[in-house]
Amino acid sequence: MACFLVPTTEAIVTTIATKIIEKKEKEAVSTELEQGVELSSLHRERFSVKLNRLNHLLWGGSLLLAFEHFWHGEIQPFFPFLTAAGNPADWAEALHEMSTVGVGMAVLVTCVWGVHTWVLDRIAQREGMAQHEEQARRAIRK
Repeated sequence: MACFLVPTTEAIVTTIATKIIEKKEKEAVSTELEQGVELSSLHRERFSVKLNRLNHLLWGGSLLLAFEHFWHGEIQPFFPFLTAAGNPADWAEALHEMSTVGVGMAVLVTCVWGVHTWVLDRIAQREGMAQHEEQARRAIRK
């Protein structure tokens, strides 16, 4: 009935966090550029980009779930928007669904994002090491 509210809440929180982190990263990059930091360190994937991927997963899943609930008549376009909000017994069932199914979906999506991010970081790290080794070989040849 209301399981989509949990990932939606997580999506709202991570969206706000992403905006704050983006702002701080832009300030840090401009400071590093002013100090003349080597450009290769600026080409790392920023955390805000990684967190933005989680936002897309959460918002997309939440919207799809909300549409599914709307399709089945569990959400209505007028107050109270959740059909379970009209009856206290139904509201208890909705809270149970949110605490089990909603939390489970939010945790699963976040875990999948975490593993995906970890794998991408390892791939980027290997590619960076390979590029560094190639540069070292070229320097030795000269």
